[in-house]
Amino acid sequence: MEITLRPYQLSDVDDFMEWANDDQVIRSSRLRHYTSKEDALTYLQEEAIPHPWYRAICLGSRPIGFVSVKPGSDHQRCRGVMSYALGSKYWGQGITTVAVKLAAPFVFEEFPDMQRLQAIADVDNRASERVLEKAGFIKEGVFRKYVIVKGKTIDAAVYSLLSSD
Repeated sequence: MEITLRPYQLSDVDDFMEWANDDQVIRSSRLRHYTSKEDALTYLQEEAIPHPWYRAICLGSRPIGFVSVKPGSDHQRCRGVMSYALGSKYWGQGITTVAVKLAAPFVFEEFPDMQRLQAIADVDNRASERVLEKAGFIKEGVFRKYVIVKGKTIDAAVYSLLSSD
């Protein structure tokens, strides 16, 4: 099946809840559980849909994850921060790598001042690091005790992709 990216819609709520409430996804990301359909609808309506660049990773027409980029503003408009997650039953198939590769040129085109995409990966999540490496991102280093995820302060590997790469 073809992997595509598209904006989320409210009608995606059931598919969103299936992958976003996956315990393995929650454990390996900064996402949280959505306790009800209404909770998920609120997230889609207030966070995902109005986000500057938040796309569903679709297998066929069905959302199975997301990739997003938060563009910088003012003097930081030259960069954006990429995040992604995928339902665990789709892990290990190269889908996230394809999604990241698809996203980068669109983001650089939609945000002409953006010259740098960066992403962080928990150093204990080697699969996430491999996604970035296979998508052409360069590892720049490790920020020690960089971010709190699920109550634990983690070391984060920092990766970047430049529009000129």
